[in-house]
Amino acid sequence: MMLRMDVAVRCRALRKTYEGNVEAVRGLDLEIHAGECFGLLGPNGAGKTTTIEILEGLLEPTSGEIEILGHNWRNSNRELRELLGISLQETRLAEKLTVRETLELFASFYRRPRAVEEVMAELELTEKSSAWVGKLSGGQKQRLAVATALVPDPKILFLDEPTTGLDPQSRRQLWEVIRQFQQRGGTVLLTTHYMDEAERLCDRIGIIDHGLTIALGTPTELIERLGGHHMVEFDATDNVPGEVEAWRALPGVEAVHEEDGRVVLSVREPHETIPALLAAIEDRHGHLLHLTTRHASLEDVFMHLTGRHLREE
Repeated sequence: MMLRMDVAVRCRALRKTYEGNVEAVRGLDLEIHAGECFGLLGPNGAGKTTTIEILEGLLEPTSGEIEILGHNWRNSNRELRELLGISLQETRLAEKLTVRETLELFASFYRRPRAVEEVMAELELTEKSSAWVGKLSGGQKQRLAVATALVPDPKILFLDEPTTGLDPQSRRQLWEVIRQFQQRGGTVLLTTHYMDEAERLCDRIGIIDHGLTIALGTPTELIERLGGHHMVEFDATDNVPGEVEAWRALPGVEAVHEEDGRVVLSVREPHETIPALLAAIEDRHGHLLHLTTRHASLEDVFMHLTGRHLREE
């Protein structure tokens, strides 16, 4: 997909300090290009939610500069509200309003909203237009939350874990809505706890930890930087955590980490590494208990950089 290189969102040296000493964001720099789907990933406590809430205008930064489509929150609050569509991680909607009434209410907040019928059709909510919000299923409520974000006809869509709790079919329906929004020229900032979602949807990804950006690039670029196209995961009787780094000397090994008591090697040529691995285990009078090979994934990148899985609490 070809991207326009105009910058839709830019922040420089962004900082947020709570109670004078807790630094949630510590000088973060970020650029999101117009027309792209940008994924912001990070473990819990990394500063991801704080960053998003600052960009959405829900939090004041302690310091730093923010520019969204040429505007900033200090001077263009009303203009930015018209340009952004926001779906929070938990959207609380009035349960005694119908789907149609809810969207009509949100449409009334904006000067040039989209037609409610059009948005309901796009999110496959037309058949539920007269149903109370409180009677909707979890997936229908989630689609309605995204619909409220699309009503203002925004230029930028902020989606905070939009598919959490959805069944596979509903997830794919929402993915298509995101793609259609991009095809109309929209920009998406997405957070997710699903790595497959990030790999499928995001043109670029930023991984943040401890309040700073620690990796930035396309999913393919991030996997390339890990150093290998393949992962070799094994367990042997002589393997103990203190010896993990000893496996780095094997031919073709680019990176090593331990995961659930097993050693995971990032390698470029498995056919060179695996025979050497088996020989090394035999030389140490050990026994191979488990061995699998697979292609490297974004989950491997995340684990290598942060030491945690994306879905760990």
